[in-house]
Amino acid sequence: MSQQLQSTDHIWHPFTQMKTADAPIQIVRAKDCALHALDGKIYIDAISSWWVNIHGHANEYIASAIAQQAQTLEQVIFAGFTHQPAIDLSKTLIRLLPSGFSKVFFSDDGSTSVEVAIKMAFQYWHNQGSTHKTKLIAFENAYHGDTFGAMSAGGRSTFNAAFQQQLFEVFHIPLPTKDNIEAVSAQFKKIAEQDTVAAFIFEPLVQGAAGMQMYEAAHLDKLIGLAKEHNILCIADEVMTGFGRTGTVFAIEQLEQSPDIICLSKGITGGFLPLGVTVSTQKIYDAFYADDVTKTFFHGHSYTANPLACAAANASMHLLQQESCKDQIRFIGLQHQSFAKNIALHPMVKSTRQTGTILAIELQTGEAGSYFNSIRQHAYRFYIDQGVLLRPLGNVVYIMPPYCITAAELQRVYDVIALSLDFLQQSGTTTA
Repeated sequence: MSQQLQSTDHIWHPFTQMKTADAPIQIVRAKDCALHALDGKIYIDAISSWWVNIHGHANEYIASAIAQQAQTLEQVIFAGFTHQPAIDLSKTLIRLLPSGFSKVFFSDDGSTSVEVAIKMAFQYWHNQGSTHKTKLIAFENAYHGDTFGAMSAGGRSTFNAAFQQQLFEVFHIPLPTKDNIEAVSAQFKKIAEQDTVAAFIFEPLVQGAAGMQMYEAAHLDKLIGLAKEHNILCIADEVMTGFGRTGTVFAIEQLEQSPDIICLSKGITGGFLPLGVTVSTQKIYDAFYADDVTKTFFHGHSYTANPLACAAANASMHLLQQESCKDQIRFIGLQHQSFAKNIALHPMVKSTRQTGTILAIELQTGEAGSYFNSIRQHAYRFYIDQGVLLRPLGNVVYIMPPYCITAAELQRVYDVIALSLDFLQQSGTTTA
């Protein structure tokens, strides 16, 4: 009998320092919010497995849609061909999105949906002869993905330090608050007046990887308004915030202003298959629609609009529109509010913030808040030992559960977090 291989024998895991990391936990099956490990332990998935499983694991409705599609058409080239699952999904997305969006471009994941959006924006101006518009405005500490365009738009950090010389120039401005909105607006206007900016890209309302940093819709509206005044396109990266996470189907529904392009992924297929979507207004599309072949948008992927992924997305969108799902989104939001209030005065809690189904708890430590805060590993191991999957962003613990989570499961997550506050305080991981 051959020796059983361990995961780390041949696998290089993402966002992991392989030399010092704990052994990965092998999951053999999952259902709804429960992850079943090889050793028999069960974990509550309180972060939707990196924010994708909005309806929970092994959802029968989505699984059935994929199985049915697999018996009909599993893949076909999307240049010169089309298929019903993609047609249906495009219609649904245009109907669900705020008015003004018109055309759907398919890709593979969140990072590539952003890459597509950036290329669209740059080529939009190029096709019209405005070749001087080659810069972006983005927020400091933003995260838009790990491909080169997405990294360029993101904040400069340890994550992309090795590639600094390869990243193109982006104007990064502070996230707006009630205290700095006038200064940030003035900075934005000064940059915009140079007439070199092609687009303003942002994560609406919540910056995910930055530690679930949240900001007001009114402040974003003001900056979008400035962008429009100065002929700058606006790109909403809703890879994380889309599909109900902020309490509305899309975060941009909470804005008065509307972007020109929106990037979607993660929850779109309910976590079953990778799929990215970039949706534009007719104005963007018209700049590429010409007899001149050089104005073509030369971008594509082998699995563009994969029929199985589209079938999964159609099923996921159907579930998202059910009243039971909407009720769960509201329920989670209300429960988060109550729990945040209950723990707000704990010495370990520096602050709490919440938007829709996203709750973030910033822990009090003796270190500067960052992704590499040492409290992260102590907290993560505690949660895992207690059977809850929570993956802190440094000293920021966040909950972003599947919408199918039960009241008992959600309470268990809250109880474990409450226990962890006492544990971390007693273990001396803070100077508070």
